[in-house]
Amino acid sequence: MKISHIEHLGIAVKNIEEALPYYENVLGLKCYNIETVEDQKVKTAFLKVGDTKIELLEPTSPESTIAKFIENKGAGVHHVAFAIEDGVANALAEVEAAGVRLIDKAPRKGAEGLNIAFLHPKSTLGVLTELCEKPE
Repeated sequence: MKISHIEHLGIAVKNIEEALPYYENVLGLKCYNIETVEDQKVKTAFLKVGDTKIELLEPTSPESTIAKFIENKGAGVHHVAFAIEDGVANALAEVEAAGVRLIDKAPRKGAEGLNIAFLHPKSTLGVLTELCEKPE
């Protein structure tokens, strides 16, 4: 697997509109995209810091994984996402062969049109890990 950079850091928030003033007015970042990912029951907002993005994640349903995360752990850092140059499907096969537990057995569509897959934090030293690639 070839990781080129940290694609983004995912941060769970209760409400994007309430969180944005901190990121924009205090930190001076600019939100450039807000979208809802229906199948993940989440609304996302993206801000750039150099070449890395911050993804704010707001639950759109009490059944979403983000709602459950906030309920159990509170708002805060949810995951780290790595950009994969040689394909998420290849990376999944490689990490599974190394004994890593997968949340996603195959890539799926995520925010900003990326192909994504998650690795289970019980196999990644407690850090929910996302693998991302731009579709070809």
